[in-house]
Amino acid sequence: MTCNVTCNDGDLQMNSRQHRFVPSFDAIDPALIPVRTLANGAKMPAIGLGTFGSDHVSHATVADAVLDAISLGYRHIDCAAVYGNEAEIGKRFETLFASGLKREELWITSKVWNDRHDDVIGSCQDSLDALHLEYLNLYLVHWPFPNHHPPGCDVSARNPNAVPYRHDDYMRTWRQMEQLVDQGLVRQIGTSNMTIPKMDLLLREARIRPVVNEMELHPHFQQPEFFAYLKAHGIEPIGFSPIGSPARPERDRTPEDTVPTQDPVICAIAVRRNVHPAVICLQWAIQRGQTPIPFSTKRGHYLANLRAAIAEPLSEEEMRAIAAIDRICRIIKGQVFLWKDNQSWEDLWDVTGVITPE
Repeated sequence: MTCNVTCNDGDLQMNSRQHRFVPSFDAIDPALIPVRTLANGAKMPAIGLGTFGSDHVSHATVADAVLDAISLGYRHIDCAAVYGNEAEIGKRFETLFASGLKREELWITSKVWNDRHDDVIGSCQDSLDALHLEYLNLYLVHWPFPNHHPPGCDVSARNPNAVPYRHDDYMRTWRQMEQLVDQGLVRQIGTSNMTIPKMDLLLREARIRPVVNEMELHPHFQQPEFFAYLKAHGIEPIGFSPIGSPARPERDRTPEDTVPTQDPVICAIAVRRNVHPAVICLQWAIQRGQTPIPFSTKRGHYLANLRAAIAEPLSEEEMRAIAAIDRICRIIKGQVFLWKDNQSWEDLWDVTGVITPE
């Protein structure tokens, strides 16, 4: 008997008798999506689907979005252990591979969470098991601090064991990351939420250099100095919150936050092109040279996001106009990773050009 598995109103169909992956009727050819060539020659799709939504949608909902997004042409999926949904996503990967989709067609990222900096290999193996994979394309150190916090805490929460950045500790973590490559468990390694001073130290001592740094990037937080630094060192920037993270948790909201999708410059370009302002944010990101990883579980949104990668390019004038609206507005400030009371979130980000001491 033929059995069809459907997702999101029948957008993805897989025939279990024929073991055939059938793209959605409105899919975008993955071959049309731009790629980033990493320092070691690996090819990474220049747009991905983020999977952090556990604070407001179920794990199954995120996993179903991953399944359907792949049917639409996404080939880059950004995961992390702390999101809590890797096991559900892994079930969808298993379904896809059983249907005939080849593992090598996907770029899959995961990350070691702060509480396992001393057990990177074990953490990676747990993610591989959850995701039903034999290897990851990319594995990141999620934050450069070992500090962690209970789910749902507010920004005033402080882990009693929290500490500032200590380079020797970070290098012990990085040596384990290098071992993952040696063992074939991951193909590439990278960093996330780093700064120039921290990256300087890592590049000085790393045996295997990071190929990417994942960081907050959107039109109101363009990080031009760090962006140029990464490009100069052969490190590709992956941009999270590329449209300003409108669904971020309440704890990550502050009165001074701005909204890039409401910026008059972004909105004017969107009106001219008859698209949502979020699409303009993503087009800008891809043309600028970063790899955005927007999150959505709404089909119309993540399909529009993917189409941004193949849309008519923004003009030089439009790109210059967007470059001029940087508000230096960091949205994901990371307050829960601070290590003492009455401390500014800026201490996490080395804004003076020097790593904040104890």
